Order: sequence, then C-alpha cells, then structure tokens
Amino acid sequence: MKVWLNDGFVAREDAKLSVFDHGLLYGDGIFEGMRIYARKVFRLVDHLDRFETSAKAIGLVLPGGIERVGKIVLECARAFDEPEGYIRLIATRGEGALGVDPATCSNPALVCIVDRLRIFPARKLAQGLDMLTSSFRRPAFDTLDPRVKSLNYLNNVLAKQEAKLRGADEALMLNQAGLVAEASVANLFSVKRGVVSTPPASDGALAGITRDSILAVAREAGIEACERHLARVDLLAADEVFLTGSGAGVVPIATLDGQSIGTGERPVMDLLAAGFDRYTAQHGEAF
Repeated sequence: MKVWLNDGFVAREDAKLSVFDHGLLYGDGIFEGMRIYARKVFRLVDHLDRFETSAKAIGLVLPGGIERVGKIVLECARAFDEPEGYIRLIATRGEGALGVDPATCSNPALVCIVDRLRIFPARKLAQGLDMLTSSFRRPAFDTLDPRVKSLNYLNNVLAKQEAKLRGADEALMLNQAGLVAEASVANLFSVKRGVVSTPPASDGALAGITRDSILAVAREAGIEACERHLARVDLLAADEVFLTGSGAGVVPIATLDGQSIGTGERPVMDLLAAGFDRYTAQHGEAF
C-alpha cells in the first residue's frame, strides 16, 4: 500500500485528517476509483476529467490544479510498483469551523491511496452474485446528481448493508420512479436476445468509466448496445445480467430476489469481458 497525503507519501499509521475536516463532518468532498492494469493507469485522463468536473460541481478548488493531481496519481502508481492495483483519489473541503458553511475551509486536503483490491471472492466471480432489490431508493437526479462522485455515499452503504444482512451479495437500487438505477457501487447491464442495455444517468446511474468502456467494446464487436430505461421485471426477464465498475470489474449476476437470471450461461458477458481485457491494454497511461 502507498498513501499520499497533501504534499507527500506518509506511512499508513500517519495517514490522518483532522476531525474538523468537512469531508468527515459533512461528506463535503469528492473521490475517484481507478484501476492499474498491466502497469498502466486505466483511462487516467477520463478519470481526471470526471474528478475535475466533480470538484467544479461542488465549488472545490483542487490543490495545485488537475495537472498536479495527475502527476501525484502516476507517482503513487510508480511507488506501488505492482502490475495490478486499485487507486482511490480523494479531495476534501479541508479543516473548518463547525457548521456546513464551506467558506470556513481554506485548505482542501488531497489523498491518493494505492493498494490491492478484491471486492468479491473468486467463487462468486465464477458462479455469479446473488442480488436483492433494496428498500433504499436512489435520490432524485435533481437532488444529488449521480455524475458527481461526492463523499455522500450513505445511501449506497445502507443498500449494501441491507443486502448482506439478508444473505445477498449485492443490492439492486431503484430510483424514485421505480426504475433501475444501478447496484450499490456498480453499474448494471442486462442482455436480452443479444441486445445489451444499461440505465441512463438520468435514472440515477453513475456515468462509469468501465460502463463506458463496455459500451465501446460492444460497438467494436458489433453487438447492439444502448442506454434505456429498465425496470426490475426487465432484469428478471433478461438472458444475462452483469455489473461493471472500477473496483468490481465485470461481474455476473446469478439471481435477483431468489429468482435465477436466464439459464446461467453468459456468452455475451464473457465476450465483452474478454474484449474489455484487451481494451484495458490499449487505454492505459504508463507510469
């Protein structure tokens, strides 16, 4: 593990922020999750663009600007010095007075963590996850834009906790209209008669980098892929359902609310996953 805090590397035990940091007190901050594949940071420019956009959306000035942030990410990857890894990039509003007013914070904090990551055990990655429909709904698009990766993830945490407490691996999150948004921390795809579908951002889905990559891989492979509204019943009727994310990768769903998805065969997902492996080799920033 390597940790960068503000101006340089620190030991894990010294990686500390003030209890008065508004990122802790009010969730006032942003983050990005990135992957290292074959000693390259996957789609670094796109992640940095999204990080900068999230910062602008909440009025946060990144310390040293986005170019410095990019250099720090690459420096952390070099220091980690492994062919595969996960990067968590965080910017908080910084230390300030009690109260939500961000004007009391003058020095934003910047954190970059690089480590190994495995969200699901190998057995589950092979056989597929068990998913349940969460009772927690995704906030409305005009309440908290899902394209902004803020530190306000309690909604996701509670959905994941509910799923685990009820014996499932992952949660299906619906929006206020009852349409599919995504999983607790991953985008969702369905396959029906060879057509690949994923919910649009306006339904509460993060415009994920891996999601976008899978759509690109599908187009290159001549597979019809689109964004469209999905309901829970569309997933139950699907031939295949799978998740994508920087942390998770490409992960199959075996059951939804105790009902099996399709026959258990995943030819389209397998084809896309293989294509994604090739895609990562072509779209990384060497360090």
